[in-house]
Amino acid sequence: MAQVLEFKLPDLGEGLTEAEIVRWLVQVGDVVAIDQPVVEVETAKAMVEVPCPYGGVVTARFGDEGTELPVGAPLLTVAVGGPAVADEDTGSGNVLVGYGTGAAPARRRRVRPADRPVSSAGPLTSAGQPASAGAVASAGRLASAEAVVAGRESVTGSSATGSSVAGSSVAGSSVAGSLPEGPVPVISPLVRRLARENGLDLRELTGSGPDGLILRADVEYALKAATAPRRPAEPSAEAHPRVPSTAAQPSLAATAATAATSATAASGETRVPLKGIRGAVADKLSRSRREIPDATCWVDADATELMRARAAMNAAGGPKISLIALLARICTAALARYPELNSTVDLDAREIVRLDRVHLGFAAQTERGLVVPVVRDAHAQDAEGLTAQFARLTEAARTGTLTPGDLTGGTFTLNNYGVFGVDGSTPIINHPEAAMLGVGRIVPRPWVHEGELAVRQVVQLSLTFDHRVCDGGTAGGFLRHVADCVEQPAVLLRSL
Repeated sequence: MAQVLEFKLPDLGEGLTEAEIVRWLVQVGDVVAIDQPVVEVETAKAMVEVPCPYGGVVTARFGDEGTELPVGAPLLTVAVGGPAVADEDTGSGNVLVGYGTGAAPARRRRVRPADRPVSSAGPLTSAGQPASAGAVASAGRLASAEAVVAGRESVTGSSATGSSVAGSSVAGSSVAGSLPEGPVPVISPLVRRLARENGLDLRELTGSGPDGLILRADVEYALKAATAPRRPAEPSAEAHPRVPSTAAQPSLAATAATAATSATAASGETRVPLKGIRGAVADKLSRSRREIPDATCWVDADATELMRARAAMNAAGGPKISLIALLARICTAALARYPELNSTVDLDAREIVRLDRVHLGFAAQTERGLVVPVVRDAHAQDAEGLTAQFARLTEAARTGTLTPGDLTGGTFTLNNYGVFGVDGSTPIINHPEAAMLGVGRIVPRPWVHEGELAVRQVVQLSLTFDHRVCDGGTAGGFLRHVADCVEQPAVLLRSL
């Protein structure tokens, strides 16, 4: 017999609690292999492809593109051929492309025929309706059509309406209608308590979340509608207004969206939600401003000799060396001399933690917002290796394929804001690091060189640092050493 397994949004690591569905990679009825990517999601860190640990026929998908799902919410169900093997280790246990769990998957509850009834007319959808012939035929590639059992348990552990085997929803069936007994699927206990304290029956609501999941906005809207004054022409309503569940009437989400759109158009405002990468950046920058007493110093430097040295390296053959790689090499040399700036502050222990490895982050602007990829062990790499790492991470940032591991663990950040055509900046430190080196554009300027006025390639360097880890003397010494290396690259020979 075939067994239907439910694949939930896995723990994506790094404290991430939700993800937005960007693109489905499979359709209902498709046959998937173990560890095949089935959906592309965007978290607050990056965009990743999520592989399914089961092999079989996709019988249902939960959530449209653009929907945000919490970790643990159902993604899809897969009909697996052969006898029920839930008491054995099934699937690969992998949760992300390139990231295995490193352990066998948790044992799953054995699915028995009595738990999920099968109609004599054929397999059922998750809403209890007959499956389409196309879906049955697809499932037949793995097991007999009579053994395909569709359906799933909701986030709260009870059955809820969802996508059918054919991928269509059952119009006009609300949560209350499909669940005469048992709990109603609610996104959080807070929403359930809110309804209980206000005497609202959740069975009378149609949730606007995935598969009818009742959100907090649904409850608040219903409570607002219950307390709003009614026009005399309206018929008397129930004590708690029943939310329409028929397909011919608008849902709560649609009504709320219409009202919000009208309000926006009337006031001339545009509201952009702080979510995903943009929301994560906002939270991190706000925390940095609250916790870190930062200060900034800057200096102009003659970069003419550095540019000539780079041109000579590239003319000698071999892989081309990037300018940011040379600046990164200068940074690691300066941090070896001033290790105070390669540190972090432990507020709980009231200690400064100095780090013996330099994981160098660099700011990269993408269509989805600012990200800071990290070059691991930058202090142990030469200019050629750093060039390759910067190129790889920059391309991954551009395409949105950076992994959470590529975006975390930095100890010092290099910010090349000169690419935006500006000379200087006072950036916000990338919490929990202690400093950030900023590099402006390199442009021809009048400069006194060897006692005479000349046109030289000049750059402005700035250092924003955490004043708790060091004073101005240390910060100034670091920045001056960086400027000396830019003006006379031969100074680096001392640290090679």
